Amino acid sequence: MGCSGSIVGIDLVQQLFKSQKKSFAIVVSTECMGQRWYRGKDKSMMLSNVLFRSGGCSMLLTNNTDLKNRAILKLDYLVRTHLGSSDEAYGSCIEVEDELGYKGVHLSRSLKKVAAEAITMNLKALLPKVLPLWEILRYIIAYNYGNRVIKKPNLGINLKTGIKHFCVHTGGRAIIDKVGESLGLNSYDLEPSRMALYRFGNTSSASLWYVLGYMEAKKRLRKGEKILMISLGAGFKCNNCVWGVMRNLGDTNVWKGCIDRYPPNIHVNPFMEKLSWVTDECPDFARLG
Repeated sequence: MGCSGSIVGIDLVQQLFKSQKKSFAIVVSTECMGQRWYRGKDKSMMLSNVLFRSGGCSMLLTNNTDLKNRAILKLDYLVRTHLGSSDEAYGSCIEVEDELGYKGVHLSRSLKKVAAEAITMNLKALLPKVLPLWEILRYIIAYNYGNRVIKKPNLGINLKTGIKHFCVHTGGRAIIDKVGESLGLNSYDLEPSRMALYRFGNTSSASLWYVLGYMEAKKRLRKGEKILMISLGAGFKCNNCVWGVMRNLGDTNVWKGCIDRYPPNIHVNPFMEKLSWVTDECPDFARLG
């Protein structure tokens, strides 16, 4: 199901729960690099070898209200968007074969445009369910009339009026930064996603839960707060959901033993001084000696 598959699985469970009362379900999200490793020579298809990492997680879900006092999160809203009917969107991130017959992931130049369209379409359906009415009215009024009296108004909708925390898919530094910029998020909001990418890489459908684990390990999550999960994946898909925190959380989970080292004081790649030549257009392999 790709990088946004975890929320697809949760939506499937949500639909099954409508007819299966007081039931349990386990959703397992994982990324295994073995079958996706690109062995060819096309540089544009080598990104997946560098960015993706193997990892996984599992979630136990239930619709038994008798167990609500033991739950840590409650699913409030979930919206899925699929742009597969568009050839441009479908081909923006797709597995293909290179000239030598090696399979790899090809990312087109239209990927950013397609991702922006998917996020916009998804949030148009999701945010009215989450944000307070007064914020939606403020945005509508400002958008329609604000530019008549203000030369360069800041008309962006304020997501923080209804959402406290943001789990952005760790698809890459550029994706995290661009999503954060477009949604008006600051460095504190994006820190969990950046640190999950920095520490574990892109673990595909499991990545959102590494981000959530960082928030929990840092003891950021408090009862009553809302969490927005933003996932992007091939197809092209944008699947988002909102969780409510049921109690104060502080388990270090997968971050145990290292959470105190994040965020690091510096983000300089320690290997760049000696190995920066690998990014050259025509690398001088004599430097290997």
